[in-house]
Amino acid sequence: MAQKDILFTIKELPAFHPKGSNIYLAGSFNGWNPADDNYKFSRNNDGQYILKLSLTGNNYEYKITRGSWDKVETTKEGGAIANRNLQVRESTTVELNVAEWADRFPTVKPKSTASKNVAVLDTAFLIPQLKRTRRIMVYLPENYNADPKKRYPVLYMHDGQNLFDDATSFSGEWGVDEFLDTQKDKACIVVAIDHGNDKRLTEYNPYNNERFGQGEGKAYVNFLAKTLKPFIDKKFRTNKSREKTFVAGSSMGGLISLYTVMAYPKVFSAAGVFSPAFHVAGSELLTDIEKAEIAQDIRLFVYAGKQESDNLIKEVTSVTDKLRTHNNIRISTVIADYGKHTEADWKKAFPEFYYWLVR
Repeated sequence: MAQKDILFTIKELPAFHPKGSNIYLAGSFNGWNPADDNYKFSRNNDGQYILKLSLTGNNYEYKITRGSWDKVETTKEGGAIANRNLQVRESTTVELNVAEWADRFPTVKPKSTASKNVAVLDTAFLIPQLKRTRRIMVYLPENYNADPKKRYPVLYMHDGQNLFDDATSFSGEWGVDEFLDTQKDKACIVVAIDHGNDKRLTEYNPYNNERFGQGEGKAYVNFLAKTLKPFIDKKFRTNKSREKTFVAGSSMGGLISLYTVMAYPKVFSAAGVFSPAFHVAGSELLTDIEKAEIAQDIRLFVYAGKQESDNLIKEVTSVTDKLRTHNNIRISTVIADYGKHTEADWKKAFPEFYYWLVR
């Protein structure tokens, strides 16, 4: 598809905009990286911030930042704003106004919305494969302590900050805990692993990427299978079988969820792949799928929203078509008319995924 030239110009900045600070676009075109030098505005001779991009005809979502999510654009009152939308059909100029920046407002710690059944397992759990630590949270079913002999399936989920609590989420939580509180007959343990902030784009990518750096996903999924799961199985009453061990995530987390179940099919039997960032993996993902030797049955729930981007639907179709060449991989694909690349829409899709998972 032919690329179109898009010129972004910032017409208005807040009255007290920090002079000399860098400004970036972060969106579906660059893995939502808030400080991507390839998407940094420059200054023209008039001192105006401009950014020239060549983009294929597609639908994109994005926001403006000053290099991190705590410096993202907001309303004049400091409130969160919805993702900006761009439909690329022809070369054009996009004029932008920034009302305010998030760091211009007093930091007020939001009230936690996490269920009483959510607990922090460790604020600095060691990832020996990457020589880093990470916060791990665990959701235990409502009646976990009622029957000391009962064992539960386990769902491992990425981007733990966004799953249970508005106070830690990027733009609203998934509500996994509130939903599971209602599932007395289909109870499950959920292990939530926080993302690594500036390491997220490499930890969740098994492949090297020219823009984002050396992929660390293989080490990360090794941590899940070889370090974290054995620890969880020892500490909690889990059903240790692969048939009751699952993984799920969105965007980059969707990519690494698929890779996890492919890399360790003897450990994980199913994956929830929400709005996967397959474009970051490139052709290597398709090659690995083609070469994969998977003896066990694998189930995949693949979700994408029509409001995310045209390319996403094409990428999902390409990858799932390749996956279906393996007779023992069963795929349920959901293409949601309403779907955007947001926690709110993944929250809507989660119940359907969960009923599919534990049926």
